[in-house]
Amino acid sequence: MVNQEYSTRGSATLRRKSRQIMVGDVPVGGDAPISVQSMTNTDTLDVAATVEQISRLVAAGADIVRVSVPDMAAADAFRDIRARVSVPLVADIHFDYRIALKVLEHGVDCLRINPGNIGNEQRVRTVVDAARDHAVPLRIGINAGSLGKTLLRKYREPCAEAMIESALTQIDVLDRLDFQDFKVSLKASEIHMTLAAYRGLAHQIEQPLHLGITEAGGLRSGTVKSAVGLGALLMDGIGDTIRVSLAADPVEEIRVGFDILKSLGLRSKGVNLVACPSCSRQNFDVIAVVNELEQRLDDIIEPIDVAVIGCIVNGPGEARVADIGLTGASPANLAYVDGKPDHKISNEKLVDELEAMVRERIRARHAGEKDVIVRG
Repeated sequence: MVNQEYSTRGSATLRRKSRQIMVGDVPVGGDAPISVQSMTNTDTLDVAATVEQISRLVAAGADIVRVSVPDMAAADAFRDIRARVSVPLVADIHFDYRIALKVLEHGVDCLRINPGNIGNEQRVRTVVDAARDHAVPLRIGINAGSLGKTLLRKYREPCAEAMIESALTQIDVLDRLDFQDFKVSLKASEIHMTLAAYRGLAHQIEQPLHLGITEAGGLRSGTVKSAVGLGALLMDGIGDTIRVSLAADPVEEIRVGFDILKSLGLRSKGVNLVACPSCSRQNFDVIAVVNELEQRLDDIIEPIDVAVIGCIVNGPGEARVADIGLTGASPANLAYVDGKPDHKISNEKLVDELEAMVRERIRARHAGEKDVIVRG
């Protein structure tokens, strides 16, 4: 059933209204916040290493984590991983439907499958019935790089139309089995193809959409490509959960994912650092201060706005709309709290004092104190 209603959430972006599913205790779709996920790149058989990486992803803010389960041995390892972490886990499964049945017994929260590559419809039915019994949703994952031979003969090469047809074919199977708790992804490494695929499918189904630019590249190039592609879809109101695919530490995928959502006003987890690019008017080394401040505040996942501006041209305006602000000035820089001038800081103490102000602000929130900064 097509659902073309839209809702507004947090910003001016009109959000496509979708059916909500539950991945563990994380709602996906509907009016739920857009969730951010990553995938482990450790050997799943190395339970300790996989658990350690999942713990780092959770510390960075991951809402959901996907784990590859290529064989039965990995399914047994998944059982031990599941027992040692609390974040919702998605099992990535291909070809062998029995692996899906095994991880369902081990407490998986979502199955990433392609119904077309796990055998005949009876095997798909077996997986769907088991997923229904365990109240576990599915994710249909369509990738431009792994389209079936029939589609490639029809379309000659990977394209958005082929991806959409592949998705609808898999969805038809689930419709015949009366199973509607699933989400869909249509990923390509080429941005325009990805955008066309998601935009073409979005108005044809009511299920949530998982966004990603697959195989986006390294940390810098992949971040840029993902920001452009995912940002365009999110600004269309399309997308309920995202994964930034980088050839980098998976923790970076979580950080970049939240940065993309923060830039659009869709999530506010962590420090939102507004900083000028620096120029000859600056009264302190803006780049050095910002780089060090980002590193020191990297562990903070609570939302807080911090503005660091090197001069008095744009500084006061940015500082007035931040929780904590800094404006470069001579002979001393001016710190702002809640948009109001508060006290002066010398260049030598900039990073130490700004970090202290941010952390004190967060401590005050948790202590239930008044919304002020108390300096010792």
